[in-house]
Amino acid sequence: MFSRIAFNSLKQTTKGVSKRFASTGQTNNVKATGYNALLGISVATAIGSGAGLYYLDKNAAHANMEADGLHPADHPFPQKNFLGTFDHASIRRGFQVFKEVCSACHSLDLIYWRNLVGVAYTEEEVRDMAAEFEYKDGPNDTGDMFMRPGKLTDPIPAPYANEEAARAANAGALPPDLSLITKARHGGVDYIYSLLTGYCDPPAGVEVREGLNYNPYFPGGAIAMAQNIFDGVVEFEDGTPNTASQIAKDVVTFLNWAAEPELDDRKKIGVKALLIFSTLTAIALWAKRNRWQTLKTRKIVFNPPKNWNKPTPPKN
Repeated sequence: MFSRIAFNSLKQTTKGVSKRFASTGQTNNVKATGYNALLGISVATAIGSGAGLYYLDKNAAHANMEADGLHPADHPFPQKNFLGTFDHASIRRGFQVFKEVCSACHSLDLIYWRNLVGVAYTEEEVRDMAAEFEYKDGPNDTGDMFMRPGKLTDPIPAPYANEEAARAANAGALPPDLSLITKARHGGVDYIYSLLTGYCDPPAGVEVREGLNYNPYFPGGAIAMAQNIFDGVVEFEDGTPNTASQIAKDVVTFLNWAAEPELDDRKKIGVKALLIFSTLTAIALWAKRNRWQTLKTRKIVFNPPKNWNKPTPPKN
């Protein structure tokens, strides 16, 4: 009884809604057109605003540029591309630059000699380089500490024993560790490259106090580190031209590898994952389209027999 009443009420409500929609069909069409137009304008505005913000981010120019540093240009490092990988010859040259120039002040605490094997050097070459340095080890059988040649498991040696010694040797300034420098600075490799090649004389009206150097890419414009990258400062063993730009590019590539040594493997795994998931997606679409089509489009119909008569209720 209750189900019959509910069914009748729903039927009457449906009829009333249908009549109301039929009478206001033209008005609804006009409203739908206006809504679509408004939606299109909103989407276009959002896309335009996003493109404008992206352009301003890539081409930042504001009144406080001196305090924040000049925005670096976008340099064509191959590892920055979607499927780009490191130039391992450049990594090898970059480590040479770090060892001969940068290691005089900067440390590389998170990189061990073994990390260079198979990336830029052979195992024998790395063993020979590590053996050039002595490391404190022990205790020995008599309980004394001793010095031994370096091994593959040793870290790259730091130029100073502690932070206080580093500050004392650099007029109070602490040279940062370069293990993660390309990830720790806004602009990444572009900023580091621009900083290394951006030293120049201060413009008129800008004063730099004694002991500092002017570099427009450094926040504030005054940096304690002097210019160390010049033409010919390093002689590359493979004959690559040792211009300042080439030297800066190679050492930045090496520092980028030090911060992201897994980049090549990560991109290889990403390509494999895209291929696998693309194949699985195609198989799933094919199965849904062809194997499940009969089930999703089937229609169940009850056809009563022609000589079927409604049974008469039993008489009391």
